[in-house]
Amino acid sequence: AGLGIAIPVGAIAVLIIEAAVRHGFRVGWAAGAGAATADGSYALLAALFGIAIADLLAPWQTPLRLLAVAVLVVIAVRGLLALRNGRAGARDEDPPTMRRAYLVITGLTLINPMTVAYFAALILGLPGIADDAASKIAFAVAAFLASLAAQTVIVGFGGLLHHHAGGRLRTATSLLGSAIVLAFAARIVLDVLNA
Repeated sequence: AGLGIAIPVGAIAVLIIEAAVRHGFRVGWAAGAGAATADGSYALLAALFGIAIADLLAPWQTPLRLLAVAVLVVIAVRGLLALRNGRAGARDEDPPTMRRAYLVITGLTLINPMTVAYFAALILGLPGIADDAASKIAFAVAAFLASLAAQTVIVGFGGLLHHHAGGRLRTATSLLGSAIVLAFAARIVLDVLNA
């Protein structure tokens, strides 16, 4: 379950990879741990309360998606402004703390209502998990660990680029990352408009 939500590359994965490329493995890993924490939290909520959580979040889906769009646009614009000012290619210039990277990515992942819907669907499809509290907790812990493992792999690649890439590659990565994040924000807006 944790791999199923963590492996598809979305805006969060792009931000995690970019954090690792620009600021190294430790900051990237903290960001990945934030995503895994949100995945594990939603897995626990889904295991404990199932579809009731998805139903509770349904009326808030559009505002949460629009909030996600706003945050993604701000992050992408900040990245593009850093490029314009010539800072994106610089190694470790004013790097974020591990704590900040963790909190930002945790928050971004938590405002994604599709994550809880994903885990609620899994709970409904796997009735054995709903039998007892220990099974539910084991499910959530396993989802967290699987998500953390997937995040660590992508951070590892980003960390390698951080150590072996010159300023031009880091600049190109920042440009590509900002463009991809803007594309994900545009996709969310289109999904809201078509709903």
